[in-house]
Amino acid sequence: MGTYMVSSGVHRATAPPMVGRLPERAAIDRLLRSVRDGFSQALVLHGDAGVGKSRLLEYAAESAQDLTVVRLVGVEAETRLGYGALHRLLRPCLHRLSVLPQRQRDALSGAFGLAEAAPSDRRLVGSAALTLLSDSAAAAPTLCLVDDVQWLDRESAEVLAFVGRRLYADSLGLLFAARDGTGGQNVFGDLPALRLEGLAAPEARALLTTGVTGHLDRAVAERLVTGTGGNPLALLELAVNLGPEQLAGVAPLPEPLPVEQQLEEHFRRAAALLPADTQTLLLLMATAPGDDRATLWRAAGALGLSARSAEPAVAAGILDHGPTAGFRHPLIRSAVHSAASAEELRDVQAALAAASAPERRAWHLAEATDGPDDDVAAALEAASDLARARGGYSEQALVLTRAAELTARPGRRAERYLDAAAAHLTSGNLPAVTPLLELATPDLAGPAARGRATGLRASVEMVCARPREVPAMLLAAVADLGPGDPAASWDLLREATHAAIISGRMITGTTPHEVARAAADAWHDTESPAGSADPLTAALARSIAYGYAAGAPALASALARLRTAGELQEQNTFSTMVSLAGDELWDIEAKREILGKLVTADRGRGALYGLSMDLFALATVEIWNGRFTAAESCYSESYDYLAATGYGVPGDFHKALLYAWTGRETELRAAVATMRATSEELGISMHRWIGQALSIFEIGRGRYREALDAQLAVFADDPLILGDINLAGMVEAGLRAGDREAAATAMARMEERAPLAGTPWALGLLARCRALTSEDDGAEELYRESIAWLGKVPVAVELAWSRLLFGEWLRRRRRRADARVQLRSAYEDFASWGAAPFAERARVELLATGERARRRTVDTRFDLTPQERQVAVLAASGLTNAEIATQSFVTTSTVEFHLSRVFRKLGITSRKQIGSRLRDTGSGG
Repeated sequence: MGTYMVSSGVHRATAPPMVGRLPERAAIDRLLRSVRDGFSQALVLHGDAGVGKSRLLEYAAESAQDLTVVRLVGVEAETRLGYGALHRLLRPCLHRLSVLPQRQRDALSGAFGLAEAAPSDRRLVGSAALTLLSDSAAAAPTLCLVDDVQWLDRESAEVLAFVGRRLYADSLGLLFAARDGTGGQNVFGDLPALRLEGLAAPEARALLTTGVTGHLDRAVAERLVTGTGGNPLALLELAVNLGPEQLAGVAPLPEPLPVEQQLEEHFRRAAALLPADTQTLLLLMATAPGDDRATLWRAAGALGLSARSAEPAVAAGILDHGPTAGFRHPLIRSAVHSAASAEELRDVQAALAAASAPERRAWHLAEATDGPDDDVAAALEAASDLARARGGYSEQALVLTRAAELTARPGRRAERYLDAAAAHLTSGNLPAVTPLLELATPDLAGPAARGRATGLRASVEMVCARPREVPAMLLAAVADLGPGDPAASWDLLREATHAAIISGRMITGTTPHEVARAAADAWHDTESPAGSADPLTAALARSIAYGYAAGAPALASALARLRTAGELQEQNTFSTMVSLAGDELWDIEAKREILGKLVTADRGRGALYGLSMDLFALATVEIWNGRFTAAESCYSESYDYLAATGYGVPGDFHKALLYAWTGRETELRAAVATMRATSEELGISMHRWIGQALSIFEIGRGRYREALDAQLAVFADDPLILGDINLAGMVEAGLRAGDREAAATAMARMEERAPLAGTPWALGLLARCRALTSEDDGAEELYRESIAWLGKVPVAVELAWSRLLFGEWLRRRRRRADARVQLRSAYEDFASWGAAPFAERARVELLATGERARRRTVDTRFDLTPQERQVAVLAASGLTNAEIATQSFVTTSTVEFHLSRVFRKLGITSRKQIGSRLRDTGSGG
C-alpha cells in the first residue's frame, strides 16, 4: 500500500539476493500474517554486525507490499536526544494529535516540545504513541521496521518497547533489529526475539558465488566461508574487494579476513583512500542529525564542502547513489566516526554548532570544546532544563554529565554530577547512577551535598528492592547534616522510615525503633499539602517508636486527611503506607477509598509502576470483602503493567493470602518458599505475610497448632505490617490448640488496641474474641455484636467467619435450628467466593446439625481471561471503549476484540447485560 521513510542518513542499496534464513523468514511471515488477520506482533532480530539483520528487514518490506511500511533507523549521534527517534517515527501521524485523550495529547506534545507541559511519565507518552499507531493501522494495516535500535535514545526505545508489549488486536507489526556487543538498549529484552548467526556453509557459499563475477576457487570459497563464520556482509565485501587472482586461488588471501571488527576496519581503510574533502563530508554526515539535511549542508558550506565532495564516496560504494545519498550500511557510518581524530571531530562539531538550532547548539559546542569551559557548561545546563521539561530525563542526564566534565570549579562540578545521577535515576537507568556518584564524591562540598548523594544511593537500593542497609545509611547522613536544614533531614528520614518498615527484622546497622524515633521526633506538620503522604509516614513512625496508644490517633488523623484531599501526590510507596495504616487501625473503608484515589490518579498520570503497587494493595481489600475474582483481576492487571514497564513480574507470591483463603495449598507453599528465599536475598522481611497466609489456611483446615505456630513467629516482633490484623485468628488458634497462654497474650493486645482504633472492623473482631474466650451464655450476645459491627463495613469474609464460629457455638449447645441459620449463611458465602477450606468447615458443621449441604463446584463455562474480565467490568461500569482503552493502556481495537469474546462467552448481545451476567456467573467478583 505504501512506504514512508522516517529516517535519513542511512539508505539501502539494491538488496542482495536472499539466501537461507528460512526460520527467520518464516517468523517474519507469521508476523505479517498476524497483521493481515487484524492482530499485532513484535519481534526483535539481533546479532553481530553484518550478519543480515538489515537484509531481513528488507525482506519484510518486500513481503509487505500490501501494507503500509514505516521505517526508522537509529543514529549513533542522536542517542542523547530524548524522544528524538520517536518524534521522527510519529511525525507523519502528528496530524492526529487532536483525537488523543487530553492527558495523552499533553504528554506527547510536551515530549516533542510542541507545547509547554509538565514532564510526563514515559508510559503516558507510550500510551499516546500506541493510540496514534493503532489509529493509523486501523486505516491501513501497518508494519514498522526499526533498524539499529541500539542507537535509539533511551526514551524512544522505552516507548517503542512499551508499544510492543501492549499491542494485541491492532493490525500493527513491529520488527526491530539490534546489533550485539554495543552495550545498547536492553529495554526490548522481554519481547519475542531471534538471534542471527552466520549462514550455514552451503548457504554462505551460494551467497559468495552471487557476488563473484569471475572464477571462484572451491578451496578459496571454503576458506572465506570458514574465516568469516558465514557473515553475509563480510562475504559480499570480500567478493567485491578481493582481486580476481585471490578469488581464483592464485594469490594469497589477506590475514585476518575482514569480519566483525575487521570488517569495520575494512570500511575505515576504504574511506581513508578518499580525497580529504570527501572524508570530511563523510565525518560530517556521520555526526550530523539524521533528520536535518538543512543543518548538514549549512555546516558543510562552513567547512568549504559541496555536494560534489560526495561523488568519490558514491563511486567507492561508501555512499548510495541518489540526490540524498546516505551510507550504504550502518557499519560504515560507525567506522567513519570511530576513525576520526579528536581534532577532526571538534572541527566538525564546531561547524554543526554554528549551523544548528539553539536546542542542539550547546551539545555541539561541548563536543567542539577541548578542556574545561564554564560558559559552555552553563549553556549545557540550560539545555538540560529543556530536556527535563519534555520528560527527556536520559537526555538531561547525558547533557548534565557533559556539563560536569567541562566545569572547572570542583564543587559546582560535583553538583552537576549529582543532578545527572538524579536524572538517570528518574529515567530508570540505574547502572548509570553509581558511577556518577563516585565521580561527584571527592568534590562534594558540605553535608547537604553529601546527604543528597547518600539519598540517591539509598534510592537505588530501594528501587532494586534492597532496603536492609538503607536506614543506617540515611541516619548517618542526617547526623552529618545536623539541625540546620530540617526539610532535607525529613526527606532522608522519610525514606529511612519506609526502608525500615519494609526490611523489618532484616535491617542492618540500626533498628526500626531507632529509625522511627528519629523520624517521629523530626516531624513538624506545618505546610504539607492535604494530599501528601508525609503525615501518614510520620504517624507510622510514631506508632513504631512510642506505641499503639500514641500512634493510633495520628494514624486516624492522617487517613482522614487523605480521604478529604482533592489530589494525592505521587510517591512510589504511597499505597504501601496507606495499606499499612489501614490495617493497623482495621480501617477497611479508609484503605479502600484512598487506594481508589491512588489508582485513579496513577492511571491519569500514566504512572504504571505506582499503579501496579496500588493494585497489589487494593487486591487485599477485595479479598477481605470476599471478592476473590476481583482480587485476581487486580493481581493480573498489576502483573500486566509491571511487564509493560519492563519490570520482571515478581512471581505470584503476592497472591499468598488469596491462595490461603481459596485453599490452594500447592500454590501457597510455593509462594511461601519464594517469599522466604526473597527475604534472605533482598533483605525484605516477609515473615509477616507468611504468617498471615499460613495461619488463615491452617485455621480453615482445622489445624490449629500449625496455625498458632505461624502466628507466634510474627507476634513477638509486633511488626507494623500485619501485626494486629492476625490477632483474632491467634486467639482462636490458641484456644482450639489448647494453648490458653498464647490466646491470652493475643487477647490482651486485642483488648488494648481495638478500642483505640474504634473502627467497626476492630470492634467486631474484639467482640468475636471476647465471645471465644467467654465461658458462659454471654458469648451469644458477643457473637451477635460481632456480626452487627462487621456487617457495617466491607469485610465479608470476617462477617462469615463470625457467623461460622457463632454457628459452631450454637451447635455445641444443641440449638440446631439456630445454628443452621448461621452455618448456612457462612457456608453459602464461603462456597460462593471459593473459600474452600472455610466452606468445607461450615459444611461439616451444617451436616452435624442434620441439614444436608452439597459441595458446590465452580461453573467454568463462562470463565473469562483476566484481560476479558477487566474489560467487562469497566464496560459494565458505563465506560466507552475509548475510555476503557485509556484506563487499561491498550488500544480501542484491543478493547473491541476482548468485548466481542466477552459477549460470546457470556451469551449476551448488549453492554447493558454485562453487569448482571457477571454477577450470575461469578466473574465480577
